[in-house]
Amino acid sequence: MNAELQSWLGGQIQSLKDQNLYKVPKILESPAGGRVHMNGKQVINLASNNYLGLANHPKVREAALKSIDEWGVGAGAVRWIGGTMAVHDELERRLAKFKHTEAVLVFTSGFTANSGAIPAVVTDKDVIISDELNHASIIDGVRLGSARYKKSDGFVYPHKDMEALEKILQSTQSFQKRMIITDGVFSMDGDIAPLPDIVALSEKYNAFVMIDDAHASGVLGKNGAGSTSHFDLYGRVDIQLGTLSKALGVVGGYIAGSAVLKDWLINRGRPYLFSTAHPPMVAAALIAALDVMETDPEPMRRLWENTRWWKKALAEEGFDTMGSETPITPVYVGDEGAAQAMERALWDEGVYALSIVFPTVARGKARIRTMPSAAHTQGDLEEALSAFKKVRDKMAAIA
Repeated sequence: MNAELQSWLGGQIQSLKDQNLYKVPKILESPAGGRVHMNGKQVINLASNNYLGLANHPKVREAALKSIDEWGVGAGAVRWIGGTMAVHDELERRLAKFKHTEAVLVFTSGFTANSGAIPAVVTDKDVIISDELNHASIIDGVRLGSARYKKSDGFVYPHKDMEALEKILQSTQSFQKRMIITDGVFSMDGDIAPLPDIVALSEKYNAFVMIDDAHASGVLGKNGAGSTSHFDLYGRVDIQLGTLSKALGVVGGYIAGSAVLKDWLINRGRPYLFSTAHPPMVAAALIAALDVMETDPEPMRRLWENTRWWKKALAEEGFDTMGSETPITPVYVGDEGAAQAMERALWDEGVYALSIVFPTVARGKARIRTMPSAAHTQGDLEEALSAFKKVRDKMAAIA
């Protein structure tokens, strides 16, 4: 091994530790759920994106197991070379119907969907206009393209600031195409993008809109169809990203839009072109998850019932949830060291909830991010609330 590289890596890790930014993943030792076994102990899991509890749903598990007998365990190739099985094709047709779009193209993850779609639809004659709190996968996808995009050049607008967005649109009319991109639900704050205003401005100034609906999928809209359903904007959002790894409980991402967009991404979406297809049991499990979402309203009802209770209970105890409108419920701390200390203390009390620190959020804006789900019972949330209160009181006493 190269000694210089190893020394540099060790120094960088120590720097993260010194700044209270170092992360060590815990190991999940049971199926995903409201209560799980991690690192040898049972804890209430408030850090999962398994919004609807579908990751361990009997129908989803059964579909995955059945598909192994029919299809085997691997596709054996990249999608366009020969790895697209009938079950992949069926999943895309089902998703297109679910999203009320002409077509859907599935990628191996939401991250690769962004890094495949964004660079493919812009050129060096275009500009990308982005919300300042957009997800890292959006930012990386934007950087991979040749369009102009930099904040220093004035192409990033303050969070949800529609006056600023309009000014940028007015100042960018010389570009060939103007792409507005935003999260539907912002993953660290839990608030919802003002999509009707964004769409109205895009139509006024002849721009087009891409929305990353990762945290709106399964959470907002009819049967969890997402932001366009939530705001009744069918046919007015050009590119929609959805995830298959959160509320649907499995793994993957997709781009929903026109048939010609899908055709273009099949030919120019690099992660699609160079990644082996999902194992067929993934596609089969996702079809079953869609069936549950479309026919059983109970998981979404429980998700929102738990979400409303959790937010109200935290607020009544004086915790700052930062204006969250969705199940993503941050508890504001501020200092990075205090946030990491709170995470450790909550763990000791049997609650797994992560501290979110720079660079995921701005310096001095650390928080504990909590995620109530359909898999939690009322007792789980009551116990978690008691732990939050106990930890806060202990930390206040120490301070």
